[in-house]
Amino acid sequence: MPQTLLRVSNLTVSFKTDDAFFKAVDDVSFEIHQGEVVGLVGESGCGKSVSALSLLRLIPSPPGNIENGKVLFKDNDLLKEDMQTVRKIRGREISMIFQEPLSALSPLQRIGQQMVETIQIHQDLPKSRAWQMSLDWLGKVKIPDAEEKMHAYPFQLSGGMQQRIMIAMALMMNPDLIIADEPTTALDVTIQAQVFQLIREMKRERTSILLITHDMGVVWEMCDRVLVMYASKIVEEGLMEDIFSAPSHPYTYSLLKSIPSLSDGKGNRLAVIPGNVPSPENYPSGCRFRDRCPFAFEKCRTEMPELIPLSDGHWAACHIAGQFRDSMSIKR
Repeated sequence: MPQTLLRVSNLTVSFKTDDAFFKAVDDVSFEIHQGEVVGLVGESGCGKSVSALSLLRLIPSPPGNIENGKVLFKDNDLLKEDMQTVRKIRGREISMIFQEPLSALSPLQRIGQQMVETIQIHQDLPKSRAWQMSLDWLGKVKIPDAEEKMHAYPFQLSGGMQQRIMIAMALMMNPDLIIADEPTTALDVTIQAQVFQLIREMKRERTSILLITHDMGVVWEMCDRVLVMYASKIVEEGLMEDIFSAPSHPYTYSLLKSIPSLSDGKGNRLAVIPGNVPSPENYPSGCRFRDRCPFAFEKCRTEMPELIPLSDGHWAACHIAGQFRDSMSIKR
């Protein structure tokens, strides 16, 4: 069995404002093994990005607060390490690709300066070698006129160009773990395919990846294992094949039914999940998916389901998990 690289246990993250207090991540636990790609999926507002930022202690405090939990990276708890140690790990051993490129790129420095500085912080290389390494990586993410772009400021480049530069900066240190939060949102489909090919190459070099997305098609193409998140909690976990062939939580089932399929024929409407993700300030009692669930019954209104094992490595938090999944038919 592959070695466990990251183990997250009972992670709880809350936010407090003048008007409200709520949990954005509620008692979340999962593992990532060496060399695997784990997909974290769910609609916007489910807590995916907050979970990812918490792993590297990037949650602004206040208003955020990591209330509880452990984040064991190579058996060291990142939540207990001093910030100097955590900063050394960021970028070198764990890299993050942010959803918004300007979250990671300084508007006051040229692209080349930022890339060279990132390399020299973690590697004892002369500026000339760091510059060439940066140029090489801009080529790998298909940046045209790379030398010219090295002298540009971020605001002089398109959003897609900024995104590719940020991806290059995350990959070039050959980290042990990449946290990718919707990494190709601003890119066209051709560049998306090229970026995902780069990520696959990183996986072959034993890099682990936590891929945050709402696109189940990307999950099918990229992931070994899947975590499904809804309303701040993990509601299903399993191997990619188990999730797609035998979804055991109604939310997972609904996500898969909403994937467009060529076999559906012309003119058919896409399946949609009725309603919206509830606000973390006002989660319903019992199962948080109950008001959108076609299978909900009285127990769902009064009792929150716990994650229960269904088979080896496959878990679901549903009162009727495993009772209806065999009759489901998911089209891809």
